[in-house]
Amino acid sequence: MRIWDDNEFPLAYLITFRTYGSWLHGDERGSIDRFHNHFRGPRVSANSVMQEQHKVKLKSKPVLLCAKQRPIVEAAIRGVCDHRGWRLLGINVRTNHEHAVVSAARRPEIVLKDFKAYSTRGLKSVGLWSFNHSPWVDGGSNRYLWSEISVANACDYVVNGQGADLPEAF
Repeated sequence: MRIWDDNEFPLAYLITFRTYGSWLHGDERGSIDRFHNHFRGPRVSANSVMQEQHKVKLKSKPVLLCAKQRPIVEAAIRGVCDHRGWRLLGINVRTNHEHAVVSAARRPEIVLKDFKAYSTRGLKSVGLWSFNHSPWVDGGSNRYLWSEISVANACDYVVNGQGADLPEAF
């Protein structure tokens, strides 16, 4: 087990988190759980029974961010970066997930936690989230970007690799 050295930070992180219920274990795309959480390790295989078991446990319908919610989430992430002195290099908030490339001299788990907390607070403050549970899944993805080329590739992926711009009406 690696001991974290607070003097060793990558140039940036690619932070990704999904909306609540939008990708359950057993989904055909595969998923990561506590037993399948190793770099480039295997994912949880497709399993319709497992997926249905997770679906019935949901506290609400799966969350899809609408055209009113997405800019609130983006503004919240920009706001936390400004507040903490982190440099946001790329962001794309989609209907069921968010990607951000951020340079921060903090552990990525802290960055992810703050992104979710500020986003939830932002949604609640304008009446666009009223549930007691989080609009986000537990955890998320924190990719370390150690080189300038990996940062540039991540930014390109976030900004240009997510498909067409989303319509204003959804």
